[in-house]
Amino acid sequence: MIPAPALEIAVLIAGLILLVAEAFAGKTNRRGFALAAIFCLVAVLIATFFLAPVSPPAAGGFWSFYAADPLAIFFKRFALVTTILVLVMAMDYAPAISKGLPAANPNAGLGEFFILPIFTCAGLMWMASAVDFVMIFVSLELVTMSFYVLVSFTRRNPASLEAGVKYLILSALSAGFLVYGITWIFGVTGETNLARIGNVLAGQGFDKIPLLFGLALVLVALGFKIAAVPFQIWVPDVYQGAPTPVTAFLSVGSKAAGFVILLRVLATFSALPQLSRLLVGIAALTLIYGNFAALPQTNLKRLLAYSSIAHAGYLLIGVVTLAGTAVIYYLVAYLVMTLLCFAVLTVVENTAGHEIEDYAGLARRSPFLAFAMLIGMISLAGVPFTAGFLGKFFIFDAAVRQHQILLVVIGVITVGCGFYYYLKVVRAIYWLEPTSSDPIALSGLSRVVMTFLIVATFVLGVYPQPILNALDQLAARATISASR
Repeated sequence: MIPAPALEIAVLIAGLILLVAEAFAGKTNRRGFALAAIFCLVAVLIATFFLAPVSPPAAGGFWSFYAADPLAIFFKRFALVTTILVLVMAMDYAPAISKGLPAANPNAGLGEFFILPIFTCAGLMWMASAVDFVMIFVSLELVTMSFYVLVSFTRRNPASLEAGVKYLILSALSAGFLVYGITWIFGVTGETNLARIGNVLAGQGFDKIPLLFGLALVLVALGFKIAAVPFQIWVPDVYQGAPTPVTAFLSVGSKAAGFVILLRVLATFSALPQLSRLLVGIAALTLIYGNFAALPQTNLKRLLAYSSIAHAGYLLIGVVTLAGTAVIYYLVAYLVMTLLCFAVLTVVENTAGHEIEDYAGLARRSPFLAFAMLIGMISLAGVPFTAGFLGKFFIFDAAVRQHQILLVVIGVITVGCGFYYYLKVVRAIYWLEPTSSDPIALSGLSRVVMTFLIVATFVLGVYPQPILNALDQLAARATISASR
């Protein structure tokens, strides 16, 4: 049996070994490093099913910082699957990285582009297990520093450099909010561990005003991470300028980790009534802004950026209603449908651009890619029998049960907006005349991955039980180990 912390250690060691090997690889093809990274992450993913029983957390020491509960284990697997799929996209994106490089060294930078996501994955896995504000900050910064490099990786592209600078400045600002908020919370409670803070709050012997101020600062930092309004200002420009696989990683992996931290923090501070009202307002504004700002977009990456903000709003409805299972299911559905869209975008942009009009007539150039984009778009819109529809259903059902009627009304209206801007992409693909007649090449590995995502979109849309069973099994396992 494998102790849970060994997973992150294995991922870090694999990344370091590949990084050292790449430095001595000379002019060999760097795609081998992407395949090696995928192999290592698949091995770690398999290892997550052979974890040693989780012991009850001790009063102090390492386990006061680190949790191996069902939520943590599930999102470790989530981070690993996301990184594996992003690495497959990175292989398709390799020609864009090599474009403009001298012929003498066409592989410059490719190795690092394939290896850096491994370190991001390690940070995401640590974030899933972080139950202390110290570890939350450290793991969050590990993820953010990796993204600093990845976002601005194509440094010859001015848009990528601009995206990197914006992400760097605003990430540093959000880190300052987080540290300052932690300081205020520590000043009131004398603790940084979430469980111990909860014990202090249960005693009622604390000053609420500075505690609420500190919590508000922490929520600002987490709002930046999940792209909630009014902290979403960085999203459109960064998503548009970053390399497409990195945009996909930001949209899915970073958002999921942010929601894991948000769920843990809110579970600790759920006794504060002001918190629920604040989150209702943020969720409503996020839904309205994300969906309405997406309506006039003509650039597909910017459209998906505003779509990411909108989906953060739907997820916040689940957070407000404390529907943890609905939030987790929605994140899994979001992973499948969003990465499917970005996988198609990564392949198509090698011969076209990011504008929606560049996808005109895609069905004639590549019927498979057109069908894959169709499935991704209708799932994001919430068409029945897709994962996106069932995810929204679970979220709205939880909101109705908690009598959050305002959020349900706003959610239903904004879903209608989503149908417009998602289906205008489908219209371009199937109804407009193609701008080029050249076929689009697609690797066998990418075809397999897209096929898997298409099947998963439909399977999760009609049979969500595998995800729900996985959560139940992990919870039962944790209960058994805690009773020993």
